[in-house]
Amino acid sequence: MTVTLPTTSFGTTGMNITRVGFGAWAIGGTGYAFGWGAQDDEESVAAIRHAVASGVNWIDTAAGYGLGHSEEIVARALAGIAEADRPYVFTKCGLIWDGSAPGGGAFAQVGAADSIRREVDASLRRLGVERIDLYQLHWPPRDGTPAEDAVATLHELRTAGKIRSVGVSNFGVDLLERVAPVGGVETLQPPFSAIRRETAAEILPYCAKHDIGVIVYSPMQAGLLTGSWSAQRSATLPADDWRRRSPDFTGESLHRNLALADVLRGVAKRHQVSVAAVAVAWTLAFDGVTGAIVGARHPSQVDGWIAAATLTLTADDLDDIELGIDRLGVGSGPSRPMW
Repeated sequence: MTVTLPTTSFGTTGMNITRVGFGAWAIGGTGYAFGWGAQDDEESVAAIRHAVASGVNWIDTAAGYGLGHSEEIVARALAGIAEADRPYVFTKCGLIWDGSAPGGGAFAQVGAADSIRREVDASLRRLGVERIDLYQLHWPPRDGTPAEDAVATLHELRTAGKIRSVGVSNFGVDLLERVAPVGGVETLQPPFSAIRRETAAEILPYCAKHDIGVIVYSPMQAGLLTGSWSAQRSATLPADDWRRRSPDFTGESLHRNLALADVLRGVAKRHQVSVAAVAVAWTLAFDGVTGAIVGARHPSQVDGWIAAATLTLTADDLDDIELGIDRLGVGSGPSRPMW
């Protein structure tokens, strides 16, 4: 039986979404520079189905995750779910993989209309759907295409019935204002966690003012704020896991990040929830955040963060976390929500 979780209005999309959604980046697997190492596809399918059964009503994926493999796994998982119980599916475009690029390959940030049109058709085919609920430009274009032209193409796809809503990821306020004259966007997906807090300074207030729905990614900072990460685990990451190259996972930064996870542990004990749930709930406490994208590669990981969907942190909780952030000197940006 599917659990029902509370939902909230997602900007002007007309969709009401749960405060947490299933993030499908990691399940894309390996074979490119931004993979999370080899994954078990059957466990990935089970994780998605468990998240949906636990009440999660949206999945965020992208054509770039596993070079299409993540979308295929999402399709496999949804094939076993009754139509009435199916979650919304959000995906992205604008990253084109070049395996011949130096360093083992790289993504090109492409906003050309013909490229986006090819991408949406490929995503529709991989996902096995007739319409994508939210189609997001993954990164600002760097192929010479103005951001406003790329967003205008997304609006054309909506008129054609291929997508329901128009969104972007990794845009700042300047670009959000630039694309407003061509119809703007209904949603934004920025990075946001207790470690990486810059989004709270200008982007969240802007989106709240303009009724742009916001779903934040990496609220647990790629595992660092789950409460189960350790220096030993960082040292033993496989060579094909992108985190092995991230400064957040080495040296003094790693030490401070793990110390912050210990601060969250004290809050978690008060609420009898996991550290991961507190890390996610912290991002949801900020005005302007509609939901948080949370990854999982097997069902037990879903159980680790699902409590965030209904957890409200108290003023004392936020005080403790703010004091910890400031004492440790972790990251940059506002260290507590302001109402």
